[in-house]
Amino acid sequence: MVSVTKPKGTSPKRPPAQKGQGFSLRRYFADVRAEAKRVTWPTRRNTIVTTGAVLAMVVATCIFFFIVDQVIGLGISKILGIGG
Repeated sequence: MVSVTKPKGTSPKRPPAQKGQGFSLRRYFADVRAEAKRVTWPTRRNTIVTTGAVLAMVVATCIFFFIVDQVIGLGISKILGIGG
């Protein structure tokens, strides 16, 4: 038999709102604050490295599609004799 235990440091979840209770702005913001405390935020270095990798891939993709576009355009102009 497997025993399932709750990890230490976790807060108990509130039961879902009863039907007909309506929306509570105070409870909504309390839940948002509690959820934001559980988020694992990346470090500054991690954010900079990831942003750099994304920008490098964007530049590489732009260059690749520019070259492909030029080759296709050149091929079309040679085959059909139109274009610049």
